[in-house]
Formats: sequence, C-alpha cells, structure tokens
Amino acid sequence: MALKGNAAIVGAAQYRPEKYQTAPRMFHLEQVADLASRALADAGLKADDIDGLVINGPQFHEASVFVPAMAAEYLGLNLNFAEVVDLGGCTSVAMVWRAAMAIEMGLCQAVLCVLPARMAPLGPDEDPAWMARAMRYGGHSTAFGAPEAEFDLPYGHMGQNTGYAMIAQRYAAQYGYDPLAMAKIAVDQRSNALANPDAMFFGKPLSAEEVLASKMVADPLRVLEIVMPVAGGAAVIVASKELAAKASHRGAVIKGFGEHLSFKSPTYAADMTRTPIGPAAARAFAMAGIKPADVDAAQIYDCYTITVLLTLEDAGFAPKGEGMRWVREHDLTWRGDFPMNTHGGQLSFGQAGSAGGMSQVIEAFTQISGRAGERQLKRCDTVFVSGTGGVMSEQGALILQGA
Repeated sequence: MALKGNAAIVGAAQYRPEKYQTAPRMFHLEQVADLASRALADAGLKADDIDGLVINGPQFHEASVFVPAMAAEYLGLNLNFAEVVDLGGCTSVAMVWRAAMAIEMGLCQAVLCVLPARMAPLGPDEDPAWMARAMRYGGHSTAFGAPEAEFDLPYGHMGQNTGYAMIAQRYAAQYGYDPLAMAKIAVDQRSNALANPDAMFFGKPLSAEEVLASKMVADPLRVLEIVMPVAGGAAVIVASKELAAKASHRGAVIKGFGEHLSFKSPTYAADMTRTPIGPAAARAFAMAGIKPADVDAAQIYDCYTITVLLTLEDAGFAPKGEGMRWVREHDLTWRGDFPMNTHGGQLSFGQAGSAGGMSQVIEAFTQISGRAGERQLKRCDTVFVSGTGGVMSEQGALILQGA
C-alpha cells in the first residue's frame, strides 16, 4: 500500500484558541459552515469543488448519527465520499490520510476535513452540567460492561492525567527520568508560541525553573507539562493534484501515513514505554521513502511532555531510552536544529478538544506554504506530523511534502 502523491492539503482555517468562558457559543453546524468557508477562501477554491467530507461525529452537538448527511445538507454539498472519524487526538491525522486515499482512489476531488470545537448553545431541555459529568472520568467509559468501568475506575485510574503519569512512572523506572529535560520540551515550545500571535500563551515567556516550580498534578507531571483545554475548531481541505495546481498557495502533499492502535487503557498495553506511534511512523516513513533524519520539522502531538518524549523515541528521532539526553542536546525552537511544534504546540498554543491535533497539521501546511511569519523556517519541504488519542491508545503519523 502506498500513496502516489496525488492529494495535498491546499487550504486551512482555525479559530484562535479561547477560554471556554469567553468563546462565543455556536451550533456545530454553524461552525462547520464558517470553517469551511474560511478554508475555501484560503485555498482559493469554491464550495462546488468539495465532493468529500470527513467529520467528527461522536462529539457533534446536533446529532449522534447521520452526521455527514446532515452537514452535507446544511452546506449544500453533493458528496461522493463521507466518513466519520472517532480517534480522539489522532482524529485530525486520520482524517487527512483518509481524504488523501479517497482522492487517490478516484472517489472525489476535494475533501473537507472539519472539527468544530466551540461549545454549542444548550437547548431548553439540555442539562448545563452534562459536560462536567462527561469530563469527570476523562476519556474513560463508565458504561456497564466497559472494562475500564470494572477494572480501572474503581481503583483510582481515571482521567487522562493518571494514565500519562503512570506511563511516565514506568519510563522512569526503566530508563531514568530527568525533570529538567522534560521542562525543556515545554520551554522550547513556549519560545515558539512567542512568535505566534494566535497562541494562547503569546507574550508569556516561560523558564525551566517555572515549569519545575509549578504544581504537581500527577507525579511526575506538573501543571505546565499538561495541555490547556480551550475552545476552538479547525478545518483543512485536501484536494487532487489538478485542483491543487489552481490553489492559492503551495500545497502540502500527503506522501506517507501510518496508524496503529491495540488498547484503550494503558492498563492493557503490552509495554507502556513503547507506544503505537512506533509502527505508525515506521509505515509512514517507509511509504514516503524517507528517514526521520530527512524531515525539516516535526509537529508532534503534545498533550503532555511525556507524549512528546515517547514520540521522539518511538518514531525514530531519538534512540530508545535516550530521549531526555537527546532533548537536552537539541534546540527544538523554530530557530533551532530540530524545529518542533513551531506554532507553540498544544502546550502553548492550546488544545481545542478533538480539534487540537489539527493545529499540528495546519502548522505543517503553514510552514510548507511559507506563511508562518516570524517563525517561518528558512527551509521547509518535508514535515512529520503525529496524532495521539486516548492515553497513548491510538496514534497516527503523516509525512507531508511541498508540492
């Protein structure tokens, strides 16, 4: 299985991250239409060009079934391809490669991949406390019959923080742990955010000392190593080579992809220190015919600093067990020798729910199209992008190259 390079990201739109309390409430259908309009304008394409749609059904406010048909009706689109993706933080990466495959198979010519992530207005019969209850246990299922409900939650393993802390603890026991190196990941990404006016933490510099002095949330993870949830939303348009040639900007061609999942809770992982991004990234690099050393930048899903560390190792950028030394020896800022999360990453840009991972996809496209402003890399032809859902449960990788 391989891609021929006949599909590229040609347009993108992203809401500036905002606190939930201050962000405007919009129905998800409204957000889809608004994001689609902005992405089309960015690409220089027309609504009539879109004949494919990939959307995130499970988090959609107005419906839980038939979401693509409802969205197509609302947008006035005639679709030859429609897909719902439910992979948490891996959803964005998964959307892009599915769109590329549909185009290369000849099913469609342009696919809208869209993730609304602002709060929707509540109806007269809806409970305003639903979100608090839904978030109480993080991504864990409380439904009768779910393994997590029986074997995880009763023993205190709930929410995302405990799972990622457990992974970090296991890594520390096996390979050692350097808190200063982990703090450097957050600090380098904050340096990138200082060059991105849209970032949540723009204008707010950060030092390693501040990271290490921040509140311990779940040992060894401190509050400044944990992502900040925000309201937002994002969309990209993936188009055929023919349409990409007419687009306004240099496209980001999808040259390789990989995806891997085998568990939901890390309780059932065969080895918590070896994550699904390993086989996913290996497939993506092999498909693209390149090696990790060939990339000009990496946009790595960063819900926690430990996520970044394990991705760097398992994707092949750093030797296994030596990631912390590798981080100390490299400059991860946009000025450095290994530019990573040049928009600030979700740790400093902000994580807009399931749309959070799209910020990495969009930053890769932004850099490849040469529109990153102050943080623009001198050379950016090839970018590695990763997505992570659940607690290192479902991971995907993309290799994007300039058209």
